[in-house]
Amino acid sequence: MIKVVYEVVPHDGGWAYRLGGVYSEAFPTHADALEAARIVAAEQQVGGDSAEISWQDENGKWHEEYAEGGDRPETEVVDGQWKDRPAEASQGIGS
Repeated sequence: MIKVVYEVVPHDGGWAYRLGGVYSEAFPTHADALEAARIVAAEQQVGGDSAEISWQDENGKWHEEYAEGGDRPETEVVDGQWKDRPAEASQGIGS
């Protein structure tokens, strides 16, 4: 099974979530970006209809493929702001 990891990081004067080398839009606060990343990660868990999809890789190349609607990746949100700090520093953030 594929694992998709979204990381919340400073970006473009605000905060964003990042998957690989691709950033989301910038959010004004860390909490906003963290919430958006959690929403996107949760949406990845919802099965849907099988469909032809297109996606862009880290080198900017576009790909097209057939995606099974029930084949969902495992997801995780990593808070880049707090991952190197003591556990007590992140308590209450986004909980």
